[in-house]
Amino acid sequence: MTKRLPFSSLDDAIDAARSIWWNQVNVLGWLEAFSAHPRIGDVEALRKKFSSGWAAGEQSAALTTANEKVLQELADWNMRYEEKFGHIFLICASGKSSHEILGELKKRYTNKATDELRVAAEEQQKITELRLIKLGVWQSKDSSDQGIEGGARVTQAVLRPPITTHVLDVSLGRPGAGIDVKLERCVAGEGENSRWDFIGSSVTNSDGRCGQLMEISDHVQAGTYRLTFETGNYLLRTQGEGKPVFYPYVHVVFQVQPHQVSEHFHVPLLFSPYSYTTYRGS
Repeated sequence: MTKRLPFSSLDDAIDAARSIWWNQVNVLGWLEAFSAHPRIGDVEALRKKFSSGWAAGEQSAALTTANEKVLQELADWNMRYEEKFGHIFLICASGKSSHEILGELKKRYTNKATDELRVAAEEQQKITELRLIKLGVWQSKDSSDQGIEGGARVTQAVLRPPITTHVLDVSLGRPGAGIDVKLERCVAGEGENSRWDFIGSSVTNSDGRCGQLMEISDHVQAGTYRLTFETGNYLLRTQGEGKPVFYPYVHVVFQVQPHQVSEHFHVPLLFSPYSYTTYRGS
């Protein structure tokens, strides 16, 4: 990758990464890349994996949704996986809950070794592309700026999806963590007769911020969108047993006008057991 610098765009950098990974890196290189990831060998190692560096952001949904039982089951299944395949279980976990990761681990455990090696390599490539996006810069060939080697200019890349959200529990004065969030777009009808297409889902992390709900892009399709927050399960956890749940879920419906398709829409939820509000943030 460094020998090919500068890249004219983020897409060019990703295309180069794909070409190198699939055409120039052999199986030993794949295994070397796998081994650089933290193992899910025991509960403590799993916690450390989810709490440091870029892995923290990529694994935040899993960390938020993992209890001791799920963490232990993940560790146990990872040991079985490594004994069978000879390398760690690798998955691009961005936005995935601990239950989703565990389900995928059990499913992939039934693969043949040759098939699973290919799947793991595909997951490694996803992680590489995600981190290229997070790096947030590419080098442009047509710049005259000599401040960077080769006359390349550093340009800011698109770092986030066009629709994002977070949740604040105003009754407790802290982020609303572990809340399932779903994003949909209206494709037909109005009111009760509306038909909604699913776009994506995630879980709020310890900061109350929701993981990726849609593809990272610098534009969004015009139309009517709906965010659904599964507040009922959250209230059951935070209020304690015996207290009634008034809001089992919250719908936030908003519109993106044709002249706004290049704008970013951050739509937070301020929530308490008996009230909520929302606004367009930045």
